[in-house]
Amino acid sequence: MIEKLTLADFRNHKYSRIHTYGKRNIIITGANGAGKTAILEAVSMLSGERGLRGAPMSDIARFDGAGGFCVVAQLSDETQISIEYTAGDANRHARIDGDAATMADLSRILRIVWITPREDRLFIDAAGDRRAFFDRLAASFDSTHSGRVARLAKLLSERAFALKNGRDNHWINAIDAQISGTAVAVAAARVQYAGELNYFLQNSAISVNGMLEEMIMSGNAADAERKYSQYLHENREIVGDKMILDGAHKSDFGVFNRELNLPANLTSTGQQKTTLLELILAHAKLIHTKTNHRPLILLDEAAAHLDTDARNRLFGALADADAQVWATGLDKDAFSGIDDAVFVSCNNGEINNILMTDGEN
Repeated sequence: MIEKLTLADFRNHKYSRIHTYGKRNIIITGANGAGKTAILEAVSMLSGERGLRGAPMSDIARFDGAGGFCVVAQLSDETQISIEYTAGDANRHARIDGDAATMADLSRILRIVWITPREDRLFIDAAGDRRAFFDRLAASFDSTHSGRVARLAKLLSERAFALKNGRDNHWINAIDAQISGTAVAVAAARVQYAGELNYFLQNSAISVNGMLEEMIMSGNAADAERKYSQYLHENREIVGDKMILDGAHKSDFGVFNRELNLPANLTSTGQQKTTLLELILAHAKLIHTKTNHRPLILLDEAAAHLDTDARNRLFGALADADAQVWATGLDKDAFSGIDDAVFVSCNNGEINNILMTDGEN
């Protein structure tokens, strides 16, 4: 768990420090634009990823600062980890106990999962948004999954270019061989993740729908790769300047609400939010089971769209989750049902001061 978090020149925080006092729930409240989400974004970057907004580093640096930023966390085992960015630098840099480290090193120390208001529309938005969301979750257990997904997109682009420019079959055969292997690996990771996550879901069920995923579930990965390779060989046409091709890049994730006996996209906004939170909590339990790490759950506007009963169920589920939860909201009273919590008041008018938690002097 994080014991102390320090932000320097991060978004609208010139210098802010939060002491958690070993609490499992850190509740950050304040008006819109006060910098609440920025705190969650800073925590999310400590996982080695680009953060919950995926923003360019230059956009994260405080506009009237030196052009760079720093995020430092002191963990409960006294390990110190940090992310630093300097203006003009092409990359951000990680440190563990003061020594240079890689982003992969950070991901092995902190397992972080988050949802923001953007994910509130996950079940009704395009399939590509759901793929990206669940691929990010699956990558928590397969460090190469994100790289495979990115490589697949690159290979598909290269294939389209080769077909449009009349490359010979030897060239395209080589690309297709790489695509089939990469696509099957991506699909297999999704199938495994969905199966493992379903074990921890009570009121929902998740499925993966796609050509390759169905091949794997009805047979095995080796057969799927052979069949998909043949499919690629037989589908090399360009129609209307586009490559018409099925595969892992077209797959979708389905979520079913067992209580209502309906697909999640047909339920109300509040019910969709409840389902999304159940997925995140199940994912946190899966992390703890598979890695023995206590994960961090980041919930931006956690209580939005939830009625009193739904909030109470959420807080009860959070109490059962072996995780440290960082949540934001406009009103402190909305979190009155949470125990073992420290409250942080985020006031945009006082961003130059250290953020004070309850009980801190």
